[in-house]
Amino acid sequence: MKENILEGKKHIHFIGIGGSGMYPLAQILHAKGYYITGSDNNETETLDAVRKMGIPVFLGQCAENIEGADLIVHTAAIMPDNPELIASKASGVPVLERSDLLGLVTSWYNNAICVSGTHGKTTTTSMITQILHTQNIDISAFIGGKLPCIGGSGKSGSSDILVCEACEFVDTFLKLYPDTSVILNIDADHLDYFKTLDNIIASFRKFAEKTTKTLIVNADDANTMKAVDGITGKNIITFGTDSSCDYYPQNICRQGGAVTTYELMHKGEKLCDITLRVPGTHNIINSVAAAAAAHNAGADPEFIAKGLSEFGGAKRRFEIIGQKNGITVADDYAHHPAELSVTLSAAMQMGYKNVWAVFQPFTFSRTSILLDDFAAALSIPDKAVLTNIMGSREKNTYNIFTKDLADKIPGCIYFDKDKTAVQTNECKQEDFDRITDFLCANASSGDLIITLGCGDVYKVAKAVFEKL
Repeated sequence: MKENILEGKKHIHFIGIGGSGMYPLAQILHAKGYYITGSDNNETETLDAVRKMGIPVFLGQCAENIEGADLIVHTAAIMPDNPELIASKASGVPVLERSDLLGLVTSWYNNAICVSGTHGKTTTTSMITQILHTQNIDISAFIGGKLPCIGGSGKSGSSDILVCEACEFVDTFLKLYPDTSVILNIDADHLDYFKTLDNIIASFRKFAEKTTKTLIVNADDANTMKAVDGITGKNIITFGTDSSCDYYPQNICRQGGAVTTYELMHKGEKLCDITLRVPGTHNIINSVAAAAAAHNAGADPEFIAKGLSEFGGAKRRFEIIGQKNGITVADDYAHHPAELSVTLSAAMQMGYKNVWAVFQPFTFSRTSILLDDFAAALSIPDKAVLTNIMGSREKNTYNIFTKDLADKIPGCIYFDKDKTAVQTNECKQEDFDRITDFLCANASSGDLIITLGCGDVYKVAKAVFEKL
């Protein structure tokens, strides 16, 4: 059990409360009776949701915002020269990075189910949560995306089960206290930090070794199996596509659109029939992993089937914004080449006349290091449209620009035709406006427009639908 830094604290202030890792923590701690305040730099739907909970939010970050707080939490994306963070560190009040607080929260539960992997964490965490919620188990949850059935991305329940997304970025998942860990896959990402794939695999091994009870691992993924090879003293459960796995799908039938059915098998015996309403082969595997974790946590087969059939996707995971004039508008969080490939391949199999993929590259380092992989993934759709790069926490020391990626994608559409544009940690509204106007003028009935990226490119999807 970790030392409880929350003991005696009443007022917790969140710097960057609108972040995907901050909002669920704020929900959980607000539900436990702490007084929460927060700040952020941009108005978002998440900030609206935070305010509706009765949490005061300051727009803009300055020293005055921390007044009265006896604990201050910030995201890893907050730069060292942020005036609110500087004031916090000078205040004498304890200051925590978000992952440290999440680690403490996971230590409160006797069955913390931590879902890791380079891709699919949010969807799989959401699926597990949906299944257990459907069975009326009063779980707690920490998800990197919003899930309608729990009214957000965080929930504080009365049971000893916590379902928690476990992110490998800068090794933050090593601060968690997992009882059960799911490892979906291991791929080359965050190479600005890890440097090599072998280092990433070694980090996942440390995560697996921290797990106290059960490992639920993807037997189809060679890197995952390498990470857990030789680990003893834990219950190891496998999932995958092959009948040699503990859990696997059988008689898969794609029924058109996003609907897929299959028989969920457990050690050679049929557990239940599954109807899945989110597209793509990758989501079949995610759902099998979720079923394995939920079943291990005590879910009955009938509720596994019911929960997955009612799962319509987490927010920003192939989320259908709407349809107008025969044009479907969707949004997805995919921001790594492997995620883009599976999402765009699924989109291309759904029967649309043209698939318009609008991608916002996120961080200069990832764009530079994986440039050719991004180009290959973005060559899958009929049309690729690029925004400027969203630098987030980085400065452009890589001298990388949208043009460098666009030049490698046949027929790519973008609006900064040279490298003179100053790219900062956020995209300019005029960039989004030009893309919105272009899409509305050129897309036609039967087409899909899908925005992709983990930044604020979702604003384009909303703007396109409104303009249509």
